Amino acid sequence: METNPTRLVALLVGLDLISVLGLEAWPPFVPLRLHIETRLGRPGCPGCGANAHVKDRTRVELVDLPAFGRPVRLVWHKRRWRCANRCGAPSWTEEAPWIASPRLRLTARAGRWATVQVGRHARSVNEVASELGCDWHTVMDAVAAYGDVLINDPARIRRTDAVGLDEVLMGRVGRFRRQRWSTQVVDIRTGQLLDVIEGRDKTTVCDWFAGRDQDWREGIRWATLDMSGSYRAVFDTMLPRATQVVDPFHLVKAANQALDETRRRVQNDTLGHRGRKHDPLWRSRRLLQMADERLPGHRRERLKGLLDAGDPKGEVRLAWHAKEVVRSIYAHTNPATADEFVTRLAQDLQDEDCPSEVNRLGHTLAKWRHQITAWHRSHVTNAATEGVNNLLKRVKRAAFGFTNFAHYRIRVLLYTGGINWDLLPTATPR
Repeated sequence: METNPTRLVALLVGLDLISVLGLEAWPPFVPLRLHIETRLGRPGCPGCGANAHVKDRTRVELVDLPAFGRPVRLVWHKRRWRCANRCGAPSWTEEAPWIASPRLRLTARAGRWATVQVGRHARSVNEVASELGCDWHTVMDAVAAYGDVLINDPARIRRTDAVGLDEVLMGRVGRFRRQRWSTQVVDIRTGQLLDVIEGRDKTTVCDWFAGRDQDWREGIRWATLDMSGSYRAVFDTMLPRATQVVDPFHLVKAANQALDETRRRVQNDTLGHRGRKHDPLWRSRRLLQMADERLPGHRRERLKGLLDAGDPKGEVRLAWHAKEVVRSIYAHTNPATADEFVTRLAQDLQDEDCPSEVNRLGHTLAKWRHQITAWHRSHVTNAATEGVNNLLKRVKRAAFGFTNFAHYRIRVLLYTGGINWDLLPTATPR
């Protein structure tokens, strides 16, 4: 049974090879200050191998985990060594990675705990810093250091046969609130966020794929995207063997947008102003967006009456029918039939008798015909990517927005990037 009181205190502190020199607990409204030193043996000179002597001691104050409801500071009395033979080798300071990593102001255990709180549980950095009794930068520096080790784990990005791309607004910066975007690369099969890339242009995303192993790229069979020309160019360049698939949600969204634009234009053409609460087309806006099969009889009659009153040329009615026909693309089960259906539909929607908004929808169908009908062979969508985007927004809300992309990337990858948290106890910042 241990009887040495100093040794008992050292065991309570929970750090190996340290001796406790003392504790400052007064006044009660300041952090506890625990003074320690290491019990390492005398090192040899890196130049000549002779025994080293203590040149001096410096006090390094580190933020540690709270104890007894109070913040704690670990005051490490670090020894600075010099060669006993004065061979000319420069002096050096002892290091103990199990206590703290160089250049970090948190102890190793406090840094790992903060990484879990900010990264895994999506807590705000300010909240964790307040709990530790330190400033924001002290915590974020530790999260960035330990998080960088975890997200660069070679085993984190595994082989997959389907990936998706999508964009999210990272934040607004500068005097004029300039928008900054990020691109997410997601494993469609598992819903894992593979990486976050700054911007949404072709070059940066191509660079990311170029950095992946060729076997990994060639193993991808399906590549999902919204109708973005930039992402289409990325897949054409970097994944030429993959079949591109337009997400059904985004196609139906484009049809709904064409319908809404038609309604707004007809509203302004017929009444000379934007929709007001008593205008027929304004009152029909929600009914127009509903799926046809979800309209009960009384609502269908109401929609018919509102269109009769506010749509004299039948343009909105035609756009509504176009939207419903676009939705019916996904009712087909045969890929060849679907391809022929989309081809004919694109031609019909480009007829000169159709509203201009419907014409543009027809051009979109013609341009993306192969990607649209690829869904009937793959049945993969960008749903996993949209789900990841929602998780990213949760991190953004906790942080009250981002201006630093490196911090943004680390935090969202720690939260939804498929991190192996079993590596954290042995992770050592570079």
